[in-house]
Amino acid sequence: MKNLEDHELYKEKFEQVKEEVSKVIIGYEDVIDDFLVCLMTGGHLLLEGVPGIAKTTMIKVFTKAVDLDYERIQFTQDMLPADISGHYYYDQKSSEFELRKGPVFAQVLMADEINRAPPKTQSALIEAMQENQVTIEGKTLGLPKPFFVIATRNPIETEGVYPLPEAQLDRFMIKSDMGYLGREDELDMLKSKNGDWDEEKVNKVKDDFGLQIRGLHDDVFVSNSVLSYIRDIIFETRNVDELVVGASPRAGEQLLYASKAFALISEKDYVIPDHVKEMARRVLPHRLIVSVEAELEDIDEHHILDDILEERVEAPKGDLSRD
Repeated sequence: MKNLEDHELYKEKFEQVKEEVSKVIIGYEDVIDDFLVCLMTGGHLLLEGVPGIAKTTMIKVFTKAVDLDYERIQFTQDMLPADISGHYYYDQKSSEFELRKGPVFAQVLMADEINRAPPKTQSALIEAMQENQVTIEGKTLGLPKPFFVIATRNPIETEGVYPLPEAQLDRFMIKSDMGYLGREDELDMLKSKNGDWDEEKVNKVKDDFGLQIRGLHDDVFVSNSVLSYIRDIIFETRNVDELVVGASPRAGEQLLYASKAFALISEKDYVIPDHVKEMARRVLPHRLIVSVEAELEDIDEHHILDDILEERVEAPKGDLSRD
């Protein structure tokens, strides 16, 4: 547990992380926030976007800025669980079985195109995310701290993919959508590529920064009114006719933790409704299942959630820095 005095020391560092990443990546400030929220709270991130929008580059420069080691797995249809976790092999020199660790032992693991792997391999990664450990030939081994999975998914691919089941999607704290850049950001990106563009320009903001911010959100204050607000949002997702499945209790916990972390990144020591609303739009949609009837009327989970946040559930008012 870190006290609130620590928060002041780190607030400027959050901005420095964004500045370092922006040396190479133009735009996507909200995605960088998602990285920081998940890293702080111990959550994992599902990053969705079409090819060519710099998902891999963003993850590489982010991990460099926060001083964490990084591995990337390119998922394929023939990938086995051992390709992720590793395996034992017989070393003739020592006459013993030695462990060859897989990429899952990195602090930050990029699971590229996770939906290309068969269900058994997907499940092996999800288990590692859930338990923070892997079992290799009967031996259980702990994973590094932090252990942060950023899985990517291409939304337009339909052939040779295995959709993630809802139970596995629920293991990701946030699903972040990387769309195309706006006109000005696209121009800035082209200008940067035309000049002195180099990933090596990115510096770490502080030694072990990614490790030090873990749990920093714990002491961010949340009033009873805001807790009730989070509860009401979760409950309302279960009472909407257009949804077959609403948000689970785990979703409520994740929304609470994400809101606390986002408050800190936003330079607040307490959570306000705007923090909850912003995080609800990132934490909840991938956990909601829309009815067939609603889909036929072009109603998706984002429309439903917007209606819940703006119309159905009233946000608390007044001084929320104390009860």
